[in-house]
Amino acid sequence: MVSETVQTQSKNVCVIGAGPSGLVAARELKKEGHKVVVLEQNHDVGGQWLYAANVEGEDALGRKPFLKVHSSIYESLRLTSPREIMGFSDFPFLVKKGRDMRRFPSHTELLLYLKDFCEYFGLRELIRFNTRVDHVGMLDYGVCSNDLKWIARSIDKKSEKVVEEVFDAVVVATGHYSQPRLPSIQGMDTWKRKQMHSHIYRTPEPFNNEVVVVVGNSLSGQDISIELVEVAKEVHMSSRSLNISEGLSKVICKHANFYLHPQIETLQEDGRVTFLDGSSIIADSILYCTGYSYAFPFLDTKGMVVVDDDRVGPLYEHTFPPSLAPSLSFIGIPRKIIGFPFFESQAIWIAQLLSGKKVLPSWEEMMKSIKDFYHSREAAGIPKHCTHEIANFEYCDKYGENVGFPHTEEWRKQLCLSAIINADVNLETYRDLWDDHELLQEALQSPHFTQLGLADSPL
Repeated sequence: MVSETVQTQSKNVCVIGAGPSGLVAARELKKEGHKVVVLEQNHDVGGQWLYAANVEGEDALGRKPFLKVHSSIYESLRLTSPREIMGFSDFPFLVKKGRDMRRFPSHTELLLYLKDFCEYFGLRELIRFNTRVDHVGMLDYGVCSNDLKWIARSIDKKSEKVVEEVFDAVVVATGHYSQPRLPSIQGMDTWKRKQMHSHIYRTPEPFNNEVVVVVGNSLSGQDISIELVEVAKEVHMSSRSLNISEGLSKVICKHANFYLHPQIETLQEDGRVTFLDGSSIIADSILYCTGYSYAFPFLDTKGMVVVDDDRVGPLYEHTFPPSLAPSLSFIGIPRKIIGFPFFESQAIWIAQLLSGKKVLPSWEEMMKSIKDFYHSREAAGIPKHCTHEIANFEYCDKYGENVGFPHTEEWRKQLCLSAIINADVNLETYRDLWDDHELLQEALQSPHFTQLGLADSPL
């Protein structure tokens, strides 16, 4: 067979970030025979899931290109998806005795899962911690993309020693929940009272007895508001649409100090917040729960990859810049997916392209595919800033076919959907009360859960 005679190559690869996508990238690159170095700015693995209680010194609105704090997780955060659907394909997110055994556990439990993954596959030895990447660029700009090499400059945060290294390939796995995305509101720059993005929100206590405006009704905006309403004098949620879910509506009705408003029109220096319907209040604090942008402040691609209104492009299949692939790739950019298995399929494809086992289509074909994708999104009326929102199981399955990655199991899809539907109706209780017991049993008896033996199985 021809495929067996393919001479695979071992490349020297730099992975930036040791969160979920960086860890699975390291695992697959190592498995494929590459030499891997993971550069991680924090003291441990986890990325977004490594909780940072101390946010002192961080810009409250996150307007600086290099942020001091990476994680946007608040203290009380619990998963919004059931644990059964979250695991990598060959490493189920099992219930462990003595740990958080809930189906929707706290962020700490997911960090422990990632640490377990790291130990099980021997990844820690590949990671350089407390190492911040401050520049990545092409070594000899102008050479054919097959011969492209990359120079990465990093700083050891403790010794402040600067290191420059050359790599055959770079995998960017820096996440997308750190760089605040902010609205543009008249008077925002001159408003004198407290303004902050939820990136640095940790606990409700600092808002004790305050009148707080929460901008945005995303899941985090809803979660944080539910927590604030217990300590704040009043919580005023400002939302683009007043057509809210049944679950949020129930919470607002339950609390006399929780109000819903349309978008903010202006902010006045004396603390007055005026909404589009003409109503206004005097507020102490404004908390922007308005999501996150993609940012790669360290990366210099000579303009070949740009971020424009949250579209990172051009990227073939949200992963490969046609002019620079496969020596430069991005893992973990898509949103609204079951993340970990998708990152895993990305990692496998990247590893096999670098070893020569797989080959990408031509530059022309990749560019045509990207243009067609952009046109189809435009025709469907999807705004540019939602380019990487997938919300489509079929897309993930089709993506995985590039490397023979198994399709998403039916139980995994159904558990994902049942959680979304339950949260929409029962916002305060969906993590603890559910009605998908049969699906849950099907999941726990599936090969995904029984593959490692039953020692730690919840059955």
